[in-house]
Order: sequence, then structure tokens, then C-alpha cells
Amino acid sequence: MNKQYYELLGLDESATDESVTARYEELKKKYSEDRFLEGEAGNEAARMLNRIDVAYHEIMSERGERRTREDAGSAYAKVDELIRAGNLSEAQAALDEFNERPAEWHYLQSVIFYKKNWMNESKKQLEIAIQMDGENTKYRTAYNKLKEKIEFDKKQADPAKTAPPQGAAGTGGYDETQQQMGGGFCEQCATCCACNMLLNCCMNACCGCR
Repeated sequence: MNKQYYELLGLDESATDESVTARYEELKKKYSEDRFLEGEAGNEAARMLNRIDVAYHEIMSERGERRTREDAGSAYAKVDELIRAGNLSEAQAALDEFNERPAEWHYLQSVIFYKKNWMNESKKQLEIAIQMDGENTKYRTAYNKLKEKIEFDKKQADPAKTAPPQGAAGTGGYDETQQQMGGGFCEQCATCCACNMLLNCCMNACCGCR
């Protein structure tokens, strides 16, 4: 907010809405009368009347937008808490109540979809969030991790890519006996676990933070 608007009204940024309005009305009445004075005095009063009108509306508009952002932030924090608590249906209901859907809305929707294991839908919501706020590191980090998981899951689902060669343990091949006995924790399993842990960390710890 331009401090000159406050200075024009003879106030500082800590003034309450009531104080701003009262001061504006006071000055408006004064300059409305003075503009009928003869010569430069009347012209200056008319100019001041226009200036204080602009200043007042700019101040009140900025304050209104700030309150809207703060209210939205509080509501998003509530959705975040519901997600963390595992109340996905309540979190979705809270999201559906929003009239405006900025980038953070789509990010939280992505998190809900991810928790439901709807990976493609989650990815689409993250893409929308990034389109709306491409500089947001949280969105991009979550998106990159999600892509890694989706790609990994695709490879795991493709027998041609994932079926290991028949061979004995110790040669890098698949050992059926070890798998049945719970041994042979393979590199792919480790990669999958690491991918899931990273993505969960990103979608949980970062949820609601910028």
C-alpha cells in the first residue's frame, strides 16, 4: 500500500477502518465547501477532493483484499488439518465451499486425490496449480515427485520392463525362494519405498505452506 494515501488523509497504516472513514468524511466535507472559493483556492480544493477520494477507495480496497486473503488462508489451513487427520470427505466438502479456486485450492485438491490414490487426477490438479502460480516451489516439488511415482508405477505394471531374468540369487536375478521367505529386498523395492516416502513427505509436510 502506498503510504502517500495515508499521509494525504493525515493517518498512518495502523489506523482502523473507522478512523480512515471518519477522516475521509471530514476532509471531504471541508474540500467540498472550499472548492467554491474564488481563484486558485477553489481549484486546489477541487483537486484535493479528487485526491482524497482516490486515496480512501484505494486504502479500503486494499484492506478488503487483504482480509479476503487472510480468510482464505484460514479456510485452507482448516482443509489442511482435515487432510492430515485423514478426514478426506470433510476436507473435500470444505474445498467445495470455496467460490474462488486459486492455485492453493488446486494444490489441496491434488493432495486429497493423492490420498485416495487417484494419481492421474492428482497430477492434473498440480498442473493447474503450476499454471496459475509457476513460481511456487511447493507445487513444483510435489509435481516432480508425483511424476516420478507415476512413471515408476507404470514400469512396475509392464511385465516386459519389470520381469527380471530367471537366475540364481547373487547374480542380480530373481530368486523365488528368497521372495517367498521375505528375503531378497530388491533395488526396485527400495526405489519404490523411497519414492513413496519422498512424495508423502512433500504432500504432507508442505501442505498449507508456501
